Amino acid sequence: MLVDSHCHLDFPELAETLPQVLANMRVHDVRGALCIGVNLTDFPRVRALAENHPHLFASVGLHPEYDNVEEPDAARLATLAAHEKVIAIGETGLDYHWHKDRPEWQRRRFRTHIRAARAAGKPLVIHTRQAADDTLAILREEDASAVGGILHCFSEDWSMAQKALEMGFYISFSGIVTFKNARAVQEVARCMPLERLLVETDAPYLAPAPHRGQTNQPAYVRFVAEAVARLRNMTFAEVAAASSENFFTLFPQTREAIRA
Repeated sequence: MLVDSHCHLDFPELAETLPQVLANMRVHDVRGALCIGVNLTDFPRVRALAENHPHLFASVGLHPEYDNVEEPDAARLATLAAHEKVIAIGETGLDYHWHKDRPEWQRRRFRTHIRAARAAGKPLVIHTRQAADDTLAILREEDASAVGGILHCFSEDWSMAQKALEMGFYISFSGIVTFKNARAVQEVARCMPLERLLVETDAPYLAPAPHRGQTNQPAYVRFVAEAVARLRNMTFAEVAAASSENFFTLFPQTREAIRA
């Protein structure tokens, strides 16, 4: 059994063929998925997916690449997160790849999400790209360890991973770990404690080898888990079982529905 800890099933590339996408999950024994909110305008679609499918769950938040969108305060995010199928706050964080001027608005938004997560008592889903130092600093300053969460689609080095692990966060690996040039990410996958490891697709993006360049889908999380197993000299079954159990530990309200 596998769980895709991060995907975007409401995006057109997957929403248009959702019945087949869900069927493919069943074929590959991917029992559940966390569907990620990236802005408030589209959040009702994400929430509806979770409401209509027992094995799907949702998060609410604003992706750090989205500017010129509605900026909610922490109270509104916490209210939206009170829905029983909304299990996390995010996707939130910092992205200095596209916003190279290190915009203060990203940092303010990130702090708002952490405060909302603490108010709601729900974990964070964090996006960080070329912003390791500031991401870690804000997590510390806002006491994000009180709720924990996931550093999703991890693309940084072991030093950052260690600091995040010390704050109680989980590290989630995407199709990047299957790429030949992703040596730093592969080293993190080898070294990190098994009990904090998650797998994801970030579908429809970042399809793993051997499907690189195609539209990604939750069924392909199997290839991520297989790659992690090879890196750690473990069996696929061991990584699948551990990563699923880790998801249930972080999100205990999902266990019964996904295992059913």
